[in-house]
Amino acid sequence: MKMHTTLAALVAAGALTVAGCGDDDPGDSAAGNGTDRAFVAEMIPHHLDAIEMAKIAQERGQSPFVKELAEDIIRTQGEEVAELRAEDEELADAGVKKGTLGGGHGAMGMGEDTAALERADPFDRAFLEMMLPHHSSAVAMAKTELAEGEDPELRALAQEIIDAQEREIRAMREQL
Repeated sequence: MKMHTTLAALVAAGALTVAGCGDDDPGDSAAGNGTDRAFVAEMIPHHLDAIEMAKIAQERGQSPFVKELAEDIIRTQGEEVAELRAEDEELADAGVKKGTLGGGHGAMGMGEDTAALERADPFDRAFLEMMLPHHSSAVAMAKTELAEGEDPELRALAQEIIDAQEREIRAMREQL
């Protein structure tokens, strides 16, 4: 009887140990904070604004540089918006509340008058002059995410945004 009780206890302990084991892959669960939610909340409309400007550039742009830049912005930032939305949904499902990025990053480079861009002449210069501060503000938001965010996927995306947009900033400055 004592052997049976000991065996049952060992089986139960083993079952509890196995049940307690989970997948420690951080990609499988939302691990984030309010900064992560704020980054998403500000970066999505920021990217959508850039996409709107780039669509105008596809129609009105004159140089191959502006047309290629516009195409790249539409493609890459559209993909990033989809990723941001998916990450935000995971964070929301995990109960992470939206915080703040601080510093008013969201307003930087935003609110460009797209109607003015549609009328701009010469167009290419106006587009680049509007896109430079827009990209700079995205870089600032992404740096805040790296410094204060916790979600590993969003931190990786923030670094990708910094790398891509700093590269585009240098190229736009050369074009001007």
